Amino acid sequence: MGSPAACMLLARTGPSVRFPHLPSSAATDCTAAASLRWRMPLDCSLIRSEDHLLKLSVTGLSRREKFGSSSCSNLSVRALQKNAISTEDDSSLMSSVAGKVPEHEVELKSQRLGSDESSADHSGTASEEALPKRIQFDYGFQARFLRTGPTVPQNVFKLAFENFGREWRALRRSYLFRVLKPIRPAEIEGGPFQLVGAYTGRGLILFLRGLDKFLTLYDGLKEIQPVKQQPNIEQDELREQLKKLKLSNKKVWEREKAREQVEAPWWILGPYYFLCWMLDVIFEDRPIQRFWFLETVARMPYFSYISMLHLYETLGWWRSGAEVRKVHFAEEWNEMHHLKIMESLGGDLEWGDRFFAQHAAFFYYWTLNAMFLISPTVAYNFSELIESHAVDTYGEFADENEELLKTLPPSPVAVAYYESGDLYMYDEFQTSRPPESRRPKMGSLYDVFMAICGDEGEHVKTMVACQQLDTQVVSPNRVKYSGQKVETEVEIPDRLP
Repeated sequence: MGSPAACMLLARTGPSVRFPHLPSSAATDCTAAASLRWRMPLDCSLIRSEDHLLKLSVTGLSRREKFGSSSCSNLSVRALQKNAISTEDDSSLMSSVAGKVPEHEVELKSQRLGSDESSADHSGTASEEALPKRIQFDYGFQARFLRTGPTVPQNVFKLAFENFGREWRALRRSYLFRVLKPIRPAEIEGGPFQLVGAYTGRGLILFLRGLDKFLTLYDGLKEIQPVKQQPNIEQDELREQLKKLKLSNKKVWEREKAREQVEAPWWILGPYYFLCWMLDVIFEDRPIQRFWFLETVARMPYFSYISMLHLYETLGWWRSGAEVRKVHFAEEWNEMHHLKIMESLGGDLEWGDRFFAQHAAFFYYWTLNAMFLISPTVAYNFSELIESHAVDTYGEFADENEELLKTLPPSPVAVAYYESGDLYMYDEFQTSRPPESRRPKMGSLYDVFMAICGDEGEHVKTMVACQQLDTQVVSPNRVKYSGQKVETEVEIPDRLP
């Protein structure tokens, strides 16, 4: 194995520690505290290893952590210097440490105490440019009612009636207080179908307004008032900026045609193309709402696969790959956070979008169950198509709106998820890479969408692996902690990073 890889894991607080075994030019006082997977402060001491490199001995853990050349490669490292050392010595120390570990796996940063630590926590574009100010916001409709409450739900009748009351009031407000803009056929780019849809939608809204007025006057229907929102300058400005975000359907399809195509039978490709065309028409110039719909539906495949695998186990038909259920749950957990991010950006504000997405998800779940019964490979193949399209869509959206997205703050939901200390489930669904090898940082909304795009790419890789019957799909964390070796490698398509 050679000399162990050097690890400098220094964070917020802790005892002052000296490096007596380093050359005098590099000796310095440091404030040492370790923040591992759980991001909890731990006392550390640094002892000498070969070639004046550093090996970390950590106390305060419930179990012993071994830091060798392989385990160190997954650590993100930060050195906070209390006393400045020369640039030359600092660079030589950094290069000697980095030389033991691949560049793409270890991030080595040096900051003087008292500097803005938040800027050091961002990588990529976030660290190179001025970061937008983070603000608290959540524009979601459902978040107002679902963010608090008991962890165990009440009976189905109470939940159903409460939700019906909320949605009924929201439905009435959706047509009573909507601002109707003039329809200009020359400005509609979606063709005759979208033009017919625009006139049909306008006529339906006017009809519902008249019916509501009639029922209010003659049938005792309670009059309803618009929702009053407290003014907030920062949040109002952010909402206006979010409305400027665009997505070109044409460019998404060009991106999809330019990459390697997913091989699928025609009776799978047909529904796939119809679904994509329907999304292009319904969510034209409404990218956030489109993403919210996609994430609502995207959770269903993993829920379906878990249900079917559990059924096969219960019937005594199958159990050899039971760990795949754990991977699928981690995928669903990831998609849930994507959904909450889009919700926080206002993706579920329209009553029609919620109605369409929730009923489509219900239908999609049972369709996938039937598809899985016939052929699990075909079900995974369809999911590969959908997830690959999501990679193209998010990638095009990030590229098309890069300049604006980099000026907008990240969603607080994304910050809480991606920068959380508990990322066990985040590593669990990334079956093609070792745990802790992906740690997106949230400097701006651009970073959020790039992280989601990367997540969708990892889902594609897992769907590809599930179609290869000679491939062993296992938990990445179990491989890490048990030392199990998986000999069969997944054949990753060229279209994925």
